[in-house]
Amino acid sequence: MALKIGQDHARFRHIVRGRIRENLRKYITHGELIGRHGKDRVSIPIPHIDIPRFRFDDQQKGGVGQGDGEEGDALGQGEDQPGQGKAGHGEGDHAMEVDVTIEELAEILGEELELPDIEPKGQSKLDQASNKYTGIRRVGPESLRHFRRTYREALKRQIISGSFDSKNPVVIPTTADKRFRSWKTTTEPTANAVIIYMMDVSGSMGDEQKEIVRIESFWIDTWLSKQYKGLESRFIIHDSVAREVDRETFFRTRESGGTMISSAFKLCKSIIEAEYSPDQYNIYPFHFSDGDNWSMDDTLACVELLKKFLIPWSNMFAYGQVESPYGSGQFIKDLREHFSDESRLVMCEIPNKDAIIQSIKDFLGKGH
Repeated sequence: MALKIGQDHARFRHIVRGRIRENLRKYITHGELIGRHGKDRVSIPIPHIDIPRFRFDDQQKGGVGQGDGEEGDALGQGEDQPGQGKAGHGEGDHAMEVDVTIEELAEILGEELELPDIEPKGQSKLDQASNKYTGIRRVGPESLRHFRRTYREALKRQIISGSFDSKNPVVIPTTADKRFRSWKTTTEPTANAVIIYMMDVSGSMGDEQKEIVRIESFWIDTWLSKQYKGLESRFIIHDSVAREVDRETFFRTRESGGTMISSAFKLCKSIIEAEYSPDQYNIYPFHFSDGDNWSMDDTLACVELLKKFLIPWSNMFAYGQVESPYGSGQFIKDLREHFSDESRLVMCEIPNKDAIIQSIKDFLGKGH
């Protein structure tokens, strides 16, 4: 029975996974999953899945195969009745929600967008300690007591001593009978990574542009979390001045004023220097803007920071330019002019929500 239940559950999960894949592009575009994001699971609304079942006629007319009708007619369906416009009391059809882990969601995203696994930097390997149970010993904490081995030792002792009564088979372990699981601490290399999100929050970046950034950041986080166990995320907002904020502030803040992109790049550089050695971390800066900058002098300062520090330190530096009716869109043109041959600087234009999918593929599809 347990095997049958397991098979049915696996089959159901396969169906659900297929439905998620079918609707993934809609979820990505509309951002339906972000508000359902828990600590390590996501609740996903999927289209109604019909479970086959018999439907019985509600009229008291004999049994199956009796009464009026032709072969092949559906059971339990009377004449079409138009609605009367009144409130009903019956249950309606609702979308079903299922929980999937972030790792499952990342796998589906990778399969659907054909994203390659990332190859971490060779020098970014950090040792992570883990405990593995390797044997049995006579001493240890009660929390690690091995019940079966303890019972077997007590039973063996009572049989040998002749105190075991088969008519009253009570087995009482003594201290000498107790057995405990033993463990061995091992270290294994793991790759740590940090994503540093930067967003222009000047007056030309409206709610729609920030929503695009929010959706894209969620899916980037989802994919990179699968690639790196030690993923950290940092957030920088800027207009003419940059400051580090938490995740909620990053997406909810309303700012205005001019734009100096170099302020964000300088703060990003400071964070990396202080906390994330490029020899030990895989570093992913992402900057989102509408392409307006204060002056050409500030753009040249950005180019200098990218050439000397941010690009050499990073696995990939990503720049996403979100289209705004108030932005000139000039910054991406300047970057293309100065970095036409730089493979670690990945740039894309995001005119609307429908372009998010291609943007994710542009950023993550190279496997940096």
